[in-house]
Amino acid sequence: MKLKLKAISTLMLLFVGMQISLFAQSNIVDEVVWVVGDEAILRSDVEKARMMSNRVSGNPYCVLPEQLAVQKLFLHQADIDSVEVTSAMVNAQVESQLNEWVMMAGSKEKLEEYRNMTMTQIREDLYDQLYDYLRVEAMRKKLTEGMKITPAEVRRYFKDMPEDSLPLIPTQVEVQIITMQPRIPQEEIDRVKEELREYTERVTNGNTSFSTLAILYSEDPGTARRGGEMDYAGRGELDPAFANVAFSLTDPKKISKIAESEYGFHIIQLIDKRGDKVKVRHILKRPKLAQEDIDEAICRLDTIAEEIRAGKFSFEEGAQYLSDDKNSRNNKGVMMNNVVGSSGYMEHTSRFEMQDLPQEIARVVEGMNTGEISKPFTMINEKGKEVCAIVKLKMRIKAHKASMTEDFQVLKDMVLAKKKEDKVEQWIRDKQRTTYVRINENWRNCEFQYPGWIK
Repeated sequence: MKLKLKAISTLMLLFVGMQISLFAQSNIVDEVVWVVGDEAILRSDVEKARMMSNRVSGNPYCVLPEQLAVQKLFLHQADIDSVEVTSAMVNAQVESQLNEWVMMAGSKEKLEEYRNMTMTQIREDLYDQLYDYLRVEAMRKKLTEGMKITPAEVRRYFKDMPEDSLPLIPTQVEVQIITMQPRIPQEEIDRVKEELREYTERVTNGNTSFSTLAILYSEDPGTARRGGEMDYAGRGELDPAFANVAFSLTDPKKISKIAESEYGFHIIQLIDKRGDKVKVRHILKRPKLAQEDIDEAICRLDTIAEEIRAGKFSFEEGAQYLSDDKNSRNNKGVMMNNVVGSSGYMEHTSRFEMQDLPQEIARVVEGMNTGEISKPFTMINEKGKEVCAIVKLKMRIKAHKASMTEDFQVLKDMVLAKKKEDKVEQWIRDKQRTTYVRINENWRNCEFQYPGWIK
């Protein structure tokens, strides 16, 4: 079961508190509607799932109890197999979801009002749900770990499939890149640092709060609207320079010294420390680039591109020795795409669909021929900084129907995913036969996905 926590709408949040209150005030007494093994599913559990699920295909009073029943099967097996998830994993998910809810609601107070619960109650309730969800996902992976697929199985699967049923593989490209960071004058760096020192003084003197200044002035769009507040994070999840300063803080009333990271310059305020995690708020300021500095970098890249076209050195050599892009520099300039593979884990590939490329690069690559080197252009990199770049279109594979010769890996992933899903579904049917199930008479008139509930 997947509770679609990420898909909760603002409108739903507005009514959650009302729905809970109405349910509590109604004349309907909470009742056991299903029993799976020695676990009961209550009507209130179904109501809660109905409020948490953004969309349910079919009758929610049929679909949701069955989803909860399937979850019970997985959790029971997880207990038998000692499948666990760490508190750190659950807490990270909880804080991320709470931050999103608070942002949608407008404030913690409004979220408490909408949910008719305190933040502590919301956090505890969400922890329990996410703990179960993550254990179910871990159990599903355990059931299918080590599964493999042979080339013969892939060929058999697609042998008799009509051509119009074959999946469409969208246009894919491989791109190489050289970037250059325009020079930032020391005067501009000094100006940014002076601004941050002024913010620190205003907070220290009690003239304003750190959160207010973050909302007004921080250039980190992901945290500014939350008053600069970040999720709990370990050292390895943060920029090293930022982490060194954040983890050195001990007094929530004090503001850090100025920290310089790959993103820009920060001041940081401690909120809480929990084990090897730290929760802080920060204000990010980035030095502004002057047009003449951008023009200088563009001119330098134009020269590099001309020298590559003239054969003085290769694009690969230019990327290795001249590019500022750390991610591609040691990969001969080839950009890498992170995708979730058939294993369920993150995998790296050099192929991009056009919509997966950064917008500025996609616009440039769209009209290029294979082997062509672009004119210099500006873009915002993954650190939020403006950089100048040139790209080379290494390869373009046009949109086409999947074929065994050109798209074997794609087809292999599809067949493996189907094989894993079939195994999980068969496991559920087998568990149904050996698990005691009782369904309240009023909840039986359903077309279940797995008919074996009623024996």
